[in-house]
Amino acid sequence: MTTLSTLTYYPIKACRGFDVPAGNVHRMGLEHDRRMMVVAPDGGFLTQREYPRLALITPSVKNEALTLSAPNFDSLQIGIQKTGTPTSVEIWSSKGVDAIDQGDEAAAWLSDWLGASVRLVHIADGFKRKLNPNYAINTDDHTGFADGYPILIISEESLQDLNSRLDSALPMNRFRPNIVVKGSEPFAEDTWKRIRVGGIEMALVKPCARCVVTTIDKETLEKSKEPLKTLGAYRKHELGAIFGVNVIPLNEGRLEVGMSVEVLE
Repeated sequence: MTTLSTLTYYPIKACRGFDVPAGNVHRMGLEHDRRMMVVAPDGGFLTQREYPRLALITPSVKNEALTLSAPNFDSLQIGIQKTGTPTSVEIWSSKGVDAIDQGDEAAAWLSDWLGASVRLVHIADGFKRKLNPNYAINTDDHTGFADGYPILIISEESLQDLNSRLDSALPMNRFRPNIVVKGSEPFAEDTWKRIRVGGIEMALVKPCARCVVTTIDKETLEKSKEPLKTLGAYRKHELGAIFGVNVIPLNEGRLEVGMSVEVLE
């Protein structure tokens, strides 16, 4: 069996993640993960594609308070608002997603950092952004502000295989996984259909097609052709250049680093 190496939360879409030793898993995904999003004034979602400087923001969550930090920039702490009058936001093909605006202070901080007028929102309590029915396991499978699925899993061995083909090795944060496992063959996760970690069962439903966000260095913001050039040469799929697998949790529970991953199917 493989072992859970790290849990990585990305509570603000397109911002830098942080490793945690344990976390609760809900049907929507890991607790606090991808529940918040930076949006344009019209409610359209924003990512590192438009604003690479999002990668330099470090978020942390404690006791329902969010702290945002960035290099040589005063940090901000706000209480997370999950209820109230919702505003309608949009992410990919999902229209009319109910979200709670996090206030003018957060908007001003992010706008100053990005040099553009933006807002910060949290998905409204009780709102279910349904998954693509072609890949969903249950009719009520849902996610927050992830691109499409609650969890992304990648093995350390897969990254090692990719790095062996690159001139310069890349860190795992280029790919923004929630769960990293070790102890398997490279890309073994591509073949898994169902796994159990602790008491949590998860379905691996779709390869993750990678985009230009992976080509942005999360420290320097420099862009290159890698890893998409190499992935396109040996990890080509009808969906695109794939790396990692999208996952749906089938029940709720707690994950901790060091847990064994049991492949059920």
